[in-house]
Amino acid sequence: MHIRPVTPAELPALQDIERAAGAAFREVGMVAIAEDEPFGVDVLAGYRRQGRAWVAVGGEGCPVAYLVGEPVDGALHIEQVSVHPDFAHRRIGEALLAYAAERAREEGLTGLTLTTFAEVPWNAPYYERLGFRVLGAAELTPGLRKIRAHEAELGLDRWPRVCMRRD
Repeated sequence: MHIRPVTPAELPALQDIERAAGAAFREVGMVAIAEDEPFGVDVLAGYRRQGRAWVAVGGEGCPVAYLVGEPVDGALHIEQVSVHPDFAHRRIGEALLAYAAERAREEGLTGLTLTTFAEVPWNAPYYERLGFRVLGAAELTPGLRKIRAHEAELGLDRWPRVCMRRD
């Protein structure tokens, strides 16, 4: 598995990965999440232009997973990390997070943050195994509070969500 910046031609493949990965939410009764459309190509292109969109590619050079993020209050906030289910359980998500952490370190950022579902096994419990910790309300930075408010507007708070950080 090789991790590198995403190319413009690969942006639609990221949407396909996200749709395929999202299907697992159906199994835990989160149909609305499973049916949610991924970021548009224009949004993904913005992450790419900023140098904050990376793919994991398989032996044929095709993307099998991706991660996009942006700086928020001194940390790299992971907006999305998705692994195609055909490539799950191979530590690809973990490798993408490690790659993003190294890029963040190079930029002088102090850690990684993300928001995720608290009770979905491949969400908060997974990130805890990778060294992330749940942030208490008093620890939320202004940027993270803004992100959580936006998620609430989108209806994501129908299910318990948390903010997490790894230094």
